[in-house]
Amino acid sequence: MNMRSGLHPAHCALLLIDMQRDFCATGGYASQAGLDIQCLRAPIAAQQALLSAARRAGMLVVHTREGHRPDLTDLPEWKRLRAERSGAPIGQQGPMGRLLIRGEYGHGLIDELQPLEYEPVIDKPGYSAFAHTDLELLLRNRGISCLLLAGVTTEVCVSSTLRAAIDLGFWCLTVSDACASPDPDLHRAALRMIGVEGGIFGEQCTSAELIERLEACA
Repeated sequence: MNMRSGLHPAHCALLLIDMQRDFCATGGYASQAGLDIQCLRAPIAAQQALLSAARRAGMLVVHTREGHRPDLTDLPEWKRLRAERSGAPIGQQGPMGRLLIRGEYGHGLIDELQPLEYEPVIDKPGYSAFAHTDLELLLRNRGISCLLLAGVTTEVCVSSTLRAAIDLGFWCLTVSDACASPDPDLHRAALRMIGVEGGIFGEQCTSAELIERLEACA
């Protein structure tokens, strides 16, 4: 299955990775860490169009959120130290609540990409959406074999999820303009890695190309 042979919505899922206020709004974790929020918000319009097309096609849509328990018992020491070095300690009070803490306003998904009531939301303590979550079980139970990836950041959570999915045997398509990084160079580098060695991490396309394919399936 690939872009040339067509997509089969019944066996595909759109993963919208970590489009949270903590990453995409002023005052959240990324903002406190000095990252470029405007870069992280840049793909929202493409993501909205892609989300609408996936819903029209009847495709499974899964949203993810990175964050930790309020008591921080699921926060590894190395991650705690790294966040402190970045200037945004996990659990620290911010304008939208404690940074990267489940249940806080900042942990929630942005208004532009709110899930429908039947769309699963995966809460993850790490970068990969498969680490310490039930995402794989949910996908296998639905007969999903193809993943369409979008979200932030291209080089961290999107890439970590992509690599785990490839190792688990999923066919993956990363939507280049529906992903973002605060550093455009890292965004481009992460995308370049996908196609090496004949597509070691699957394939990539633009949102317009993917939407055209989905509309052809309708």
